[in-house]
Amino acid sequence: MKSIVILISGRGSNMEAIVNAAIPGARIAAVISNRADAKGLEFAAAHGIRTAVVDHKAFAAREAFDAALAETIDAHGADLVVLAGFMRVLTDGFVRRYEGRLLNIHPSLLPSFPGLHTHRRAIEAGVRVHGATVHFVTPELDCGPVVIQAVVPVLPGDDEASLSARVLRLEHRIYPQAVRWFVEDRLTITAQGQVRVREEAVDEAGWTIPSLDRGLGDGACDSRQS
Repeated sequence: MKSIVILISGRGSNMEAIVNAAIPGARIAAVISNRADAKGLEFAAAHGIRTAVVDHKAFAAREAFDAALAETIDAHGADLVVLAGFMRVLTDGFVRRYEGRLLNIHPSLLPSFPGLHTHRRAIEAGVRVHGATVHFVTPELDCGPVVIQAVVPVLPGDDEASLSARVLRLEHRIYPQAVRWFVEDRLTITAQGQVRVREEAVDEAGWTIPSLDRGLGDGACDSRQS
C-alpha cells in the first residue's frame, strides 16, 4: 500500500478525480493546502481524508515555508506527493527532497506553453491541438520527465473558458492513470530523463486536426503518375 499526499490551493478538482478513482494499492494519506479557505479541504474531510493547512503567508522566506510543508508531508509517510492545483513555486531543495516521487499536471502539451495562461496562449498561437501533461517535477519549472499527455482539438470560436473545460475533462482521466502507474511500480525514468511505462499501450496510427477529407487516400506515391 502506497501513501499519497495531495497538495492543493483551491477546489482541487484533480484531487477529487484521484480520490474518486479509488486506485487499488493506494491510500490518500492527507490533503494539504497553503490556503485555509481552499474548497478542496471540505471534499477531502467529507471523504474521511486527513487535511492540513500550511499557510505560506505565515513565513517570511520561501525556504521556511517549504521546510514546514515538507515536515507536514513527511508526517504522513508519503510515498508520492501529487500537486493538484498547488499554486506555489517550490524551491530546488524541496523538489530534490522528493525527486522521482513528485508529480504535477500542467494544462498544455509540454514543452509548449510552460507557465501561466496556457489556454489563451494556445489560442493566440493558432495551434490546432492543445492538451495537458502529467510530469515528474524537477527544479526547472514545467520541464520534468513526461509521464502521459492528453490531446484535444482547438476549435474555431474557442475562448479560454471553453478550451480550458475541454482540457480539464481529460486532466481528470490522465492524472489518476499516472498515479496508478506509480502505485503499480510501472514507471521508470531513464538515464536520458525520459519516462517509460511498463506494458504501455500506444496507438501508432496518429491523426490529423482537422480530419483528412474522405477518399483522399494515404498519400502513397502512384508509379503510374509522371
